Amino acid sequence: MQPYIVGIDIGTGSTKAVALTLTGQALGVVQRHYPINSPEPGYSEQDPLLIWDAFVRCLKDIVAQIGYAPGAVSLSSAMHSIIPVDELGLPLSAMITWADSRSEDIAQHLRDSAEGEEIYRTTGTPIHAMTPLCKLIWLRTNKSELFTRTYKFISVKEFIWFKLFRSFQVDYSIASATGLFDILKLEWSTTACVLAGITADKLSQPQNTTYYRHDLDAVTATLLGIPQKTNFIIGASDGCCANLGSHTMGAGIAALTIGTSGAVRITSPNPVYNFGGMTFNYLLNEQTFVCGGAVNNGGIAINWLLKNFLQKEDLTTADYDELFNIIETIAAGSNGLLFLPYLYGERAPLWDTKTSGAFLNIKPAHTREHFLRAALEGICFALYDVLKTVEDASVNITQVNISGGFVSSGTWTQILADITGKKLVVLQPEDASAVGAIYLAMQVLHPQSYNQLTRTNNERVIEPDMQKHERYSKLFVVFKKLYRDLKDSMHLLHEQGI
Repeated sequence: MQPYIVGIDIGTGSTKAVALTLTGQALGVVQRHYPINSPEPGYSEQDPLLIWDAFVRCLKDIVAQIGYAPGAVSLSSAMHSIIPVDELGLPLSAMITWADSRSEDIAQHLRDSAEGEEIYRTTGTPIHAMTPLCKLIWLRTNKSELFTRTYKFISVKEFIWFKLFRSFQVDYSIASATGLFDILKLEWSTTACVLAGITADKLSQPQNTTYYRHDLDAVTATLLGIPQKTNFIIGASDGCCANLGSHTMGAGIAALTIGTSGAVRITSPNPVYNFGGMTFNYLLNEQTFVCGGAVNNGGIAINWLLKNFLQKEDLTTADYDELFNIIETIAAGSNGLLFLPYLYGERAPLWDTKTSGAFLNIKPAHTREHFLRAALEGICFALYDVLKTVEDASVNITQVNISGGFVSSGTWTQILADITGKKLVVLQPEDASAVGAIYLAMQVLHPQSYNQLTRTNNERVIEPDMQKHERYSKLFVVFKKLYRDLKDSMHLLHEQGI
């Protein structure tokens, strides 16, 4: 029996468990989905108990699949969630996810204030409705009774960790995405906490991302079907783990991930500040920053296309294949048709929850196929916009390591290569966040195995077509200008509730 480690990625739409041996052999993958609720416009909530159940089932399923228990379990998690809990760790309300925009006016006011840039530089976190800082201000203002009786404000990762060990602890990585953590001093920021209306004792105890425990109680161990002494590594955020899992640790290399949303990230020994574009600076560990920007409209925009242009409901792999086959019939640039993909507002580099999607330059020659390709190109343009913002604030990027389900599509990856003009490298086709969590466990428990794995060269390369890149570069100039031209109209429509 080969020893193995399980990486569990607690995502927005699902939790996924991946098992790797110490030599990097994949033993199994399991996944459990759960719903996102929107009881009011702008709200995005989930039941944390359903996520705990998915976590338990994923771990039990993968152990049953392999036939024996892992040596360690390491955690990756989506960022920016917040759950008010009591002293027993019981939720006092639904979890508010990163996608919740109810605090957008608070975020805008803070961005425009004299202290906005100071908060950004202290915490490294973009000032946006996604952040727990803005969510806490909203809760204090609009749910004062709930705010007052809350014992701790925690993330979904902390909720899972508390269920495991009955301790309120948070890793540096998740903490660094709250807007409340001083990323240089590695402690909760007094200034940010005062702004939120809390003291640091309302938050969990920060720990490095390689912190681990092996003291499950008997009841929890039985529930999970593993020994009490199994090592649990607290891990990092999904974005930071994805950089580690996709071997994106050198200068001039970026990681690009597309899931429900999307992100571009580099690793750096220092924060990369850009208050205008508000690049994020999250901690992978106490010495390494993952810097970049995230977009709202990744796979979720593709799903919108499939449902509304191709009338697909219960989406399958065949539905995605059909979309990409259709797109292949249209030349690069979609005959001048452009798409702003901001269906769900946008984060980097716009930070505008009031923006929306738009097609421009529609002409009689444009068919349904042109609209589909233009939409996919628009998503890639938005990611290129983030890539350029990160590049302009740091170093020249020569290689982009890509991960997420989209890498299985040759059409999508080639369009992305042609638009960015960068060499794309697939080092870990999928599950980079879960694999990154496994690598964190190896760093502390099996450093020799980690060093061997990170020296492997098992890559697939997608080279850009530079003639198409030249065509796309001209369109990108117009794409960048479109948001500025349409912003006032989009905001007016938003304010009118249209």
